[in-house]
Parts: sequence; structure tokens; C-alpha cells
Amino acid sequence: MTQKTIILIALFSLSLSQYLFGQELKLGSPFTEHMVLQRGKPINIWGEAKPNEHVSVFLGKVEKSIVADSSGAWKTQLPPQSAGGPFLLQVKTDEESINYEDVMIGEVWICTGQSNMVMGYGGIPEIKELEGAAKNIRTFNVTNTVAFTEQDYLEGEWKLGNPSSAVAFSFAHFLELEAGVPIGIILTAWGSSSIEGWMPRDMEHMLPHFKEIMVQFDGDSSKRERIAKILSSTERSRQEDIFLRTQPNIIYNAMLKPLAPFTIRGMVWYQGEANTKSIEDMLQYGKTLPLWVSRLRAEWEGDPFHFFGVSLPGFVGKKNKDSDLGDFSEEPWTPSWAWMRASQYQAECLDSVQIINTIDLGDLWDIHPKDKLPIGRRLALMAASETLDKDTRAKGPFLKDIEIKGDKLVVQLYEAQGLKTTDGEAPRAFWVADATGEWHRAAATISGETVVLVSDEVKAPKYVRYAFSGKPNVNLVNRAGLPARPFRTDGFLPEPLK
Repeated sequence: MTQKTIILIALFSLSLSQYLFGQELKLGSPFTEHMVLQRGKPINIWGEAKPNEHVSVFLGKVEKSIVADSSGAWKTQLPPQSAGGPFLLQVKTDEESINYEDVMIGEVWICTGQSNMVMGYGGIPEIKELEGAAKNIRTFNVTNTVAFTEQDYLEGEWKLGNPSSAVAFSFAHFLELEAGVPIGIILTAWGSSSIEGWMPRDMEHMLPHFKEIMVQFDGDSSKRERIAKILSSTERSRQEDIFLRTQPNIIYNAMLKPLAPFTIRGMVWYQGEANTKSIEDMLQYGKTLPLWVSRLRAEWEGDPFHFFGVSLPGFVGKKNKDSDLGDFSEEPWTPSWAWMRASQYQAECLDSVQIINTIDLGDLWDIHPKDKLPIGRRLALMAASETLDKDTRAKGPFLKDIEIKGDKLVVQLYEAQGLKTTDGEAPRAFWVADATGEWHRAAATISGETVVLVSDEVKAPKYVRYAFSGKPNVNLVNRAGLPARPFRTDGFLPEPLK
């Protein structure tokens, strides 16, 4: 018997054994051919094998060995690697082997949220024309589904090419230009989903409102039966799809938990619209978002990955289209998304969290605006500044302090180099109030890196609100062309809560 014959028999025997008894060696769901692994950070790799079995992991010239625990679970870390590839990732035991080819090392980001993250770019020419310029982007699309309990695995695979999302693709495109390395995007998003849908159940111990939501969810047997029935079906209607994605917790269980602790540079979160049903919901978001980010980082084994949230752009909504409120999109006292934006910015109390300002974007009536390209560009600028150590201007002007000078208010700003307006006119969207809290438009003048405000109707100005409304007409930017961030200096409650 020749040596070649012996090898063929051995390989056949191994294949037959795996067919008859099932392959026990597995890797976590994010690991497939064509994947991108994060450069410059320890690379987490995990999976399953036979209990107490020795497992060896090879990536290029790097080798690591570990022993599975009594349940068969195993996890190891490879040392930080430089960008490059393609590499072969091989995981072996004495009896089995998994080989993943065409593995690249570069920058990896999770892009998640609701419909404005899902929204494609087929109808956005300025993004579609970038397809030919994108050379080294790979995408892992997570299949939309839910689960009552936390899952270890999910459906999806790495593929060559761009994400279908307009925001994710434009971000990846500009990030590739900035970084010059392979870009990996993990897209896990679902329209209409609330932040509570993406939250682990144990957060009910941190947030009373979430505990109340989960108590109601657990107590509604008809709802749970309907979910189980939908999941058991091979097809689902749009109505059933919407029903699934508007439930708490169960999206996290199926679409986010199985990704942890895949090593990433950061996460982009474009969500919030589903949590704007009331002023109370929007104010609650300011407490929820930073706790959720901290909880996700704990799930990623304490990795303080970068978190970039996209603030909600300008919007009023069709329900107000025939309103007799006058210029309600500008009025700072009218209930609006301004309160959600203020809540989103509260997450910046955490390290490595940045909220991207989009106040100059959006559509008065359409909740799915098409101006997604600037969002992707601003996300990439922030990534260049915060993660690539580039001297890049990534922030627009934001509030530093105010100074009262008689009948004038002087607004001092950070990131105000080259302060100007986009149209050469006076800055707009500034409102001032005295101690009574009655708001009036202010005439604004740029003075160096400050804005001086005055109003004939307010002789003793005390407070200022800037762009604090549904769809303000803004024009204030810095030298980099980045818009000034909305702010308020008062502590007045929103109109319905007074």
C-alpha cells in the first residue's frame, strides 16, 4: 500500500467519522472565510470541541494552544497583529480541523440600529457612485431574527464587497481612505427596533422602566405564543416582521449577543426614532444609552471599544404638516426631537464615546432622509481622529460657556477655529430668554470664536438655546465645515412636563 493511499484512507475515515457522529469542533459565528480581524488588539477566538480536548489555533505564523473545558467550550487570544493578509486561520484537534482562507487583518466595526442604519443606497446616487472606488471592504450581514434566550450562534457569513447600508458603506469607504487597510463591517440592524430590543435581560436590574417592560412582556402569554409561531414558520408577513422587531430584549439575544467578544475597533449606533414617542421616552433615553454602552463593553470582556452614536437629524413629521403652530420646526419650546438629541449626547460622559452631529441634515417630513453620505464621512473623520491618531478635525463647534454682558449674551465655543456661516449670512437658530423662560429669537454676530446674541424683546437675557427644535434652519460651522452642535443652557422642563 503506497503512502498516498494510506493518506487517502485516513482522510476518508476522518470524513466518515464526522458524517456519522457529527463534527464537534466549531468556531463562533463571526469566524468564516473572507473575514476581517481587528489589527493592533488581542484577537479573541472561541468555539466548541470535545470536553477537555486540546485545541490548536494557527493564524499565519502565530500559534496558540488551549484545552476545552468540561463542557467543550474553549476560548483563546492571539497577540495583536499588524494589518495585512490574506492569511489562513486553522483550528485543529487530534481528530478534526477547520480551515478558513482569505483572512484579512484591518479595522472592524459593528454597525447597528434601526431603519436609518438599514436603509440602502440604491436611490442615493452620490453613494452608489462610490462602489467602484471601494477596493478592500468586507461585510458580515447578520440575519434578522429573535430569540427568547441568549444565543451562542447566529446566521451570517463574511462576503467580499460593501454593506448594503448607505451609512455603513459610506463610513467604510471613507474609513478605508483614511486607514489604508482592509475594512470589515458587521451589519446587524433592524428597522423599527427600540433600544430596549437590543438590551440584555439583566439590564432590568439597572433600569426600572426596562424591568416594567420585561414584566409586561413575560406576563403576556399570547404575545410569546405569537412570537414562537412566527419563528416556527418558514415565511413571515411584513406585519409579523414588524411585530418581532418591536419587542424588548429578543433582538439582542439573537443578533448581538452571539457576536461577543469578537474583537472590534468600535460600534456605530444609528437608532433613536423608535424611542421618541413621548417626551418621557426621550428623557429616559439619556439614562439608558450610557448604561447600555457600559453593559455591552462588559459583554465584550471589558474592552472599552469606541462607540459612535449618530444623533437624530432634523425632522418634524407628517402628523404636524398641517399644523397651525406657525414656524413650529424652529420653536424651541415645541416638543420635538431636540430632547432626544440632548439625551443622546449624555452618553459622552463615558470614555471613547462620541455622538455625531447631524443637525444640518434630515428632512422636514421624511423620517428616512437620503443625505446619508455626510454621516458616513463624519463617522470616518471621527474614527480617524479617535482611533487612527490622525490630526483630523472631526467635531463642529460646541458649547464652552456663556457670558452675560448687560443686554447681550456671549456664547463661547470649543472647536470654533474659523467660525463662519455656510451662506455668509448671520448665524441662525439662536433663541434667548430671561428668568421668566419666555423665548425670543436672537440676532447673532460672530466675534472670533464666539457668538454675540441680542434681542430687542429680552432686556436681561439669562438663557440661550441653539438649534433646539425639530428641524432648525442652521448655518453655523467651523473652518472644517462641521456644524455647531445644538445646546441649551437652561434647566426648564419640556412643555408637557411643566
